[in-house]
Amino acid sequence: MSLQIIAFYMFAAVMIGSAAVVITARNPVHSVLFLILAFFNAAGLFVLIGAEFVAMILVIVYVGAVAVLFLFVVMMLDIHFTAVRQGMKKYLPVGLLVAGILLVQMLVAVGAMVIPTPDQIALPIPDAHQVTNTHAIGLVLYTHYAYAFQMAGLVLLVAMIGAIVLTLRSRPGVRRQKVENQLARQAKDVLEIRQVKTGEGV
Repeated sequence: MSLQIIAFYMFAAVMIGSAAVVITARNPVHSVLFLILAFFNAAGLFVLIGAEFVAMILVIVYVGAVAVLFLFVVMMLDIHFTAVRQGMKKYLPVGLLVAGILLVQMLVAVGAMVIPTPDQIALPIPDAHQVTNTHAIGLVLYTHYAYAFQMAGLVLLVAMIGAIVLTLRSRPGVRRQKVENQLARQAKDVLEIRQVKTGEGV
């Protein structure tokens, strides 16, 4: 058994175990920590198949941003987990029904999936011996899919603006900085020069 096969089984076993603990752990902080562990092992699997760029993105984006954000949110929010568990028991049948429908759809999609041959690929990928994985993704992404990439960025920008607008709260009695008023102020509005005679000052 080669070293690559041993590494594959090791990463796969740890990732499956971590994913199982994510949904079974009672403490949400432990769930997020095991989610980070699952992401790292998934990145290891991507490295084994030569997709180092995807592995790097997985670690930077999901581990470095999403999972850490989940951890901070869970630790800072005062969530009554007893009420959450009671609500989960109430909606468990509906959740199982939806999960079953999604599972059937995924199985049908996998069964109907057709893997294209190199001759059927509309946008051929460069030979792996000629360019690196990151170079090949960049050639396809920033040429043939440049507009789709820009549209994805605009969608994320709109989502970010929407999140800011939805969470923005205005409270009465709170003094806020008005930059336009500060920039429009002149010296005569805030400064007054007086001629004080000798001996008449305070």
